[in-house]
Amino acid sequence: MSDKDEFIEKLHATGHRLTPQRALVLKIIEESREHLDAEAIWQQAQELQGQINLATIYRNLSVLKEMGLVQQRYFAREHKREVYESALKPEHYHFTCLDCGEVVEFETARIQQARTELASEIGVQITHGCVCFEGYCSSCSIKHKSEA
Repeated sequence: MSDKDEFIEKLHATGHRLTPQRALVLKIIEESREHLDAEAIWQQAQELQGQINLATIYRNLSVLKEMGLVQQRYFAREHKREVYESALKPEHYHFTCLDCGEVVEFETARIQQARTELASEIGVQITHGCVCFEGYCSSCSIKHKSEA
């Protein structure tokens, strides 16, 4: 079964349809190599389809999040900017450079290890975790060391 068929099945199972707008939002998120917020998705949708308003983007993002097809992320502790990613991506985490703003994606088994240990030690069931790392990328780190 293709990813699109899986999306359609999930939408139908919850009483939703794959509207042209939802398909467009999913396509933009899946094909992007950047981390997009709602306004960036809206700008790309405008370029691809023309007249689509920002409220439509937000409504569709909400439905797609509810269906588990899109994930909302934050890259900093202030949670100022929401970005969206396809839920089909493997579990991964983000490091954000405090100087240049570069976002680096990475995978590690250690987070799952921590979840398993926490669940075992205190008897909880973890359904969602939010981990973001901040600091200085290798280039900015060198710059900060030379300034010190």
